[in-house]
Amino acid sequence: MVSKAYSDTTDGKTGNYQVANVNVRNLPDEVHRAIRIQAALHGRSTEAEIRDILERAARPEGRVKLGTFLASIAREVGGLTDKEHTLFENTRITSPARAVSFE
Repeated sequence: MVSKAYSDTTDGKTGNYQVANVNVRNLPDEVHRAIRIQAALHGRSTEAEIRDILERAARPEGRVKLGTFLASIAREVGGLTDKEHTLFENTRITSPARAVSFE
């Protein structure tokens, strides 16, 4: 089960952000015990250890990030050369768009 909780930001400004909470049911005792021992060896709480395990599983080292993946596809199909990219960047309009008038 995943639920959302709201918290104040830590920089002193009042603001809200969503933090996911996960409840794991029917976790075998030996798994919980192993995680507690692992947490103690790493000098952190069981909850912090579980967060670290989940983060490493969800975002492993060496994973290909979306932008890198899309750029590699563009290169394979003959994407922009550095010269073309520079030309594009130098000719595009960077000023803010004007509001449309219907009068």
